[in-house]
Amino acid sequence: MKDLPKTNLTDLEAQLQNGRYILFFTADWCPDCRFIKPAMPEIEAEFADFTFIKVDRDENIDLAAEMGIMGIPSFVAYQDGQEIGRFVNKDRKTKQEVETFINGLNKN
Repeated sequence: MKDLPKTNLTDLEAQLQNGRYILFFTADWCPDCRFIKPAMPEIEAEFADFTFIKVDRDENIDLAAEMGIMGIPSFVAYQDGQEIGRFVNKDRKTKQEVETFINGLNKN
């Protein structure tokens, strides 16, 4: 999983112009983020048609606010520069819930 350096929404969307991406908003101090983190390599392998990008919410606090990311961990999907879905709330997320979210994107 690639780490996203500090950026803004305009520059981020320019980087996401070609292909399918999942942004994983997280923070080191977040217990719910630590809960899902061990499952992320399996999820990445299962959905290899997406490029996964880890977004440190604290480093990119302005980006998170601009995107309406109020809770972490959160997932936002892009295809060819356009947002195609989001799994954003303050709840702990299980591997199954994340897989269900991504599977729903693949029906688009």
